[in-house]
Amino acid sequence: MRAVLQRATTASVSVDDEIVGAIDRPGLVALVGATHDDGAAQVSAMARKISELRILRDERSVLDEAAPVLLVSQFTLYGSTKKGRRPSWSAAAPGAVAEPLLEALAAELRDLGVEVATGRFGAMMQVSLVNDGPFTVLVEV
Repeated sequence: MRAVLQRATTASVSVDDEIVGAIDRPGLVALVGATHDDGAAQVSAMARKISELRILRDERSVLDEAAPVLLVSQFTLYGSTKKGRRPSWSAAAPGAVAEPLLEALAAELRDLGVEVATGRFGAMMQVSLVNDGPFTVLVEV
């Protein structure tokens, strides 16, 4: 499981010009992709990383600040550009595998007390954010 975490002051995700998820105060945008062999262990590890990494201002975590997270599925994080001019998506888990993992990740974050907004799995989404810093990290578990 991979995630790009972006510290944001505000963020939203829209589908067909309708906002389906948003955070309106400082927190994180988590773009998350799953691969074929991801399971419960990777979901738990990613939930801990997202909630506990000290990457907010003043080296604080999402849990420290009660900060929200906008969680957006992004299979393209497993794209490979090693050969040719077209990315290969073969390392990305298919929707039937990835969707339950992303749902479990959102649920686990909520169980930790994190306010979670989400995109819509499989939809063409437009993500808008004000990147705070800018500050972006890649996490792999």
